[in-house]
Amino acid sequence: MPGLLRGVARTAVIAGTATSVSNRVSRRQGQRWAQQEEPQQQPQAAPAPAAPAPAAAPSTIDQLRELGELKAQGILSEEEFAAQKAKLLEGGA
Repeated sequence: MPGLLRGVARTAVIAGTATSVSNRVSRRQGQRWAQQEEPQQQPQAAPAPAAPAPAAAPSTIDQLRELGELKAQGILSEEEFAAQKAKLLEGGA
């Protein structure tokens, strides 16, 4: 049974990470399209720096909390926790 819970927990973490990455890619693609259209409308206009979406930070924090809870419950080992945490923090930077 603990193996099943660990598998479910991993799947949840991976799905959350994949959703976060997918949202980030969509956001970046939208910004690129907007930048491509902008020079046609305003020649030589400097692009404004992109502000991070407010939903991205709580999502990462929530995922980190969930990882911590899974580790505290013994579902994730220290190595698994560290690996997933590194992936989340790498993507959030």
